Amino acid sequence: MAHTLRAVPGAADERVPFSNLKAQHDAISGELQQAMEKVVANSAFVLGPAVERFEESFSRYCGAAHAVACNSGTSAIHMALRAADVGPGDEVITVANTFVGTVWGILYCGATPVFVDADADTLTMNVEQVAEHITPRTRAIIPVHLYGQPVDMDPLMELAQQHGLCVIEDAAQAHGARYRGRRAGALGHMACFSFYPGKNLGAWGEGGAVLTSDPALYSRLRGLRDHAQSRRYRHEELGFNYRMDGIQGAVLDVKLRHLDRWNARRRELAALYSDMLSGMEGIRLPLVREWAESSWHLYVVRLAGRDGILAAMDARGISCGLHYPVPLHLQEAVRSARPRHGALPVTCEAAGTVLSLPLYPELENDAAIRVVESLKELLEEGAA
Repeated sequence: MAHTLRAVPGAADERVPFSNLKAQHDAISGELQQAMEKVVANSAFVLGPAVERFEESFSRYCGAAHAVACNSGTSAIHMALRAADVGPGDEVITVANTFVGTVWGILYCGATPVFVDADADTLTMNVEQVAEHITPRTRAIIPVHLYGQPVDMDPLMELAQQHGLCVIEDAAQAHGARYRGRRAGALGHMACFSFYPGKNLGAWGEGGAVLTSDPALYSRLRGLRDHAQSRRYRHEELGFNYRMDGIQGAVLDVKLRHLDRWNARRRELAALYSDMLSGMEGIRLPLVREWAESSWHLYVVRLAGRDGILAAMDARGISCGLHYPVPLHLQEAVRSARPRHGALPVTCEAAGTVLSLPLYPELENDAAIRVVESLKELLEEGAA
């Protein structure tokens, strides 16, 4: 499809934000207000009916039997690893091109992160490298569905079965994404979601969840979330106060009803970007495998001289993002934990070239076209 730049009064003077949560919330303010009033009327501020409704709705949406809502995506990963009995001396295989929350849970358990490189085309986990990193100490694998792009899960699950390993999806950026027709969240033994406000499905604060179809894991997760209480005031193991607030459950239950529509709009915008940037020299566009349906949490291009382009776009009133400029194996807090990794050339190259363009359901086509035209002009001018 062809797109042409149309003049919009005042558009050149208006900033294109990286996201616009106010526009999203304004459109459903009535639904949200009603949900808030129910929570307040019942004084159900911690867990409670609103959280339970969301757990049922979200697990059903993803195709998993159970959801255990918690206070953040980081807590979700920690809980999942504890439920898998990961502890000191164990190793967990994951990737270094992700948000640091992915590895905090590993380190909280006293385990060692083992990093494999990214796939050169998708920047998700290079599944072919996983086998060579498995040792007698390996206990779990955490694939990250980065930017909304699912990891190739079938060979990973086969490998895990051969070695008796637990696979925990980091689906913090993949709400609604599909892999071979199945939604992220029901592909591994457990799946962890973040509901940070900027996610495709975001709360009015922090929030997270662990999904599983294993009854034993579900029971363990529910206990760990709430001080490890098997019954009130009875604690058989170390537990955590990782409970979700009732207000967050209410907000998420409302917003879940709109997620598919919002994701469809993200796909439209991603298609617009790809169509207009196709064939442009000096830029590498995101690739979605034929077996995947991305949730398009982020639209990430790769280009040389990224920092110069970032600054020039900002000067033109267009906010872009970097996801992620420093790989985890080079972060001082992680390096001090002595992670084990091989060469990560794709990860390191991506850190210096990735640029996230504005992408959110309320972004108007005119604004998206302005983003593309500005980027194309800068590339042609050699702004980098």
